[in-house]
Amino acid sequence: MTPATSAVARALERIERLDPALHAFIEVWPDEALAREREAVARRLPLGGLPFAVKGPSGIRSYAARRLIAAGGVPVGATSVPGPGTAWQTWGQGAHGRTVNPWRADRTPGGSSAGSAVAVAAGMVEAATGSDGAGSVRIPAAWCGVFGLKTTNGLLPSPDRTGLASAAVFARSAAAAEPYLRRVLGGGGTPEATSDRLPLPLPLPVVYSEDLGFAAVDPEVAAVVRAAVDRLVAAGTVRLVDRDAGLLDPAGAWAAVRSGAPDDPAAVRVRRTNDERLETLFSGGALLLTPATPNRPHDHEGPGARYSTALTWAFNLSGHPAASLPAGFTGDGCPVGLQMVAPRGADPVLLAAARAVEDALPPARTPPPAGRD
Repeated sequence: MTPATSAVARALERIERLDPALHAFIEVWPDEALAREREAVARRLPLGGLPFAVKGPSGIRSYAARRLIAAGGVPVGATSVPGPGTAWQTWGQGAHGRTVNPWRADRTPGGSSAGSAVAVAAGMVEAATGSDGAGSVRIPAAWCGVFGLKTTNGLLPSPDRTGLASAAVFARSAAAAEPYLRRVLGGGGTPEATSDRLPLPLPLPVVYSEDLGFAAVDPEVAAVVRAAVDRLVAAGTVRLVDRDAGLLDPAGAWAAVRSGAPDDPAAVRVRRTNDERLETLFSGGALLLTPATPNRPHDHEGPGARYSTALTWAFNLSGHPAASLPAGFTGDGCPVGLQMVAPRGADPVLLAAARAVEDALPPARTPPPAGRD
C-alpha cells in the first residue's frame, strides 16, 4: 500500500475537494492521519487504518474515538457542531461557513452532529462519531440519508451528567457501521470477528407507530416511512405486531432533566408511564419502528413550530438504543429516516436487525457532489 492509494489518502482527497462547499469539518489532520494509518497497517490492527471523523473539537477525546483508534481506526478530522449563539441545534459551523445538507444546500443537515452526518453522506469518511442527547445523531442521519445508531444510555462513558446523551456512530449503512460499532461496544478480537452477524430469525416482530400517540408528522414523511415498512412486510423481513405504541409527550420531562430537575413530579410521572408502556411493547423480543423525524429538513432559518426531536427524545429519557436508517425521499428530494428502537442493552440485536432491514430496502443513494439548491 502506498499513501497515494490508501483509504486515508482517498478520504483526505475527498475532504479537500468537497468540504469547501459542504462545510462539514472544522479541522483536518492529514499528516497525523497518514502516520496513524501506516502504524495501524504495520501492527495489523483490526480496523487496519479505516478512516473516520470525530464530532466537534472534543471528539478526539471521546470514549468511542479512543476505542476506534486502539483498534486501528484513523481519525482524519473534527466535524462541525452548532456555533456560538446558534438558536437551534440543527446545523453546524464548519471551517468554511455554515454546514449544508449534501442533498439540498438550502436545507440544514440536522444536528447537533451535523458535520459527522454530512461527512459520511458525501463519502468523505467511512464513518464518524457522534453523541445523541435528544436525537442529535438520528435526526442528521435521517436528513442526510445515512445510518446512525445511538447506544443504550449508560452503556458507554459519557460526559453528559444528565444521562440523556450517549455515544453514537454514523456510517453509510448498518453493514458499514458494524466494524466500528463492534469495536466501540467491545466486541471481537480479530478482523474476521467484526463481520460476524448475530443470527436473527425472520420475520422480525415489530410494532409500527407513525406518531407515538402525540407527534404531528408531515404526511409525506409518514407516507415514505409507511411504504418502507410495507416493503419490509412484503419481503418477509418483519411482521407487524398489534400493540399500543402510544406514549406521553416527553418534551416537558426531557426539558426538566436537562435543566437539572429530574425529580420534578410531572417529569417523573411521564418517565414512569412511558417506561411501563415500553416494557410491555418490547416484551417477547419485539422492536419499535417509527419515522425518525416528524418533518423533512428545514431551511437554515429554523425549524418552525414542529420539533424535529418529537420522535427521538423519548428514547434518550428511557435509555433505549435507537437507530435511523434511510427509508426513501420526499418529492422535493429530501431524505427520510426510519427509526428502529430495541430493548435496553440490546445494541447488537438492533444492529443485526438494522442490517436485515436494509437488505430488504433499496440501497442508500449518494448525494450530488456539492448538494443542490
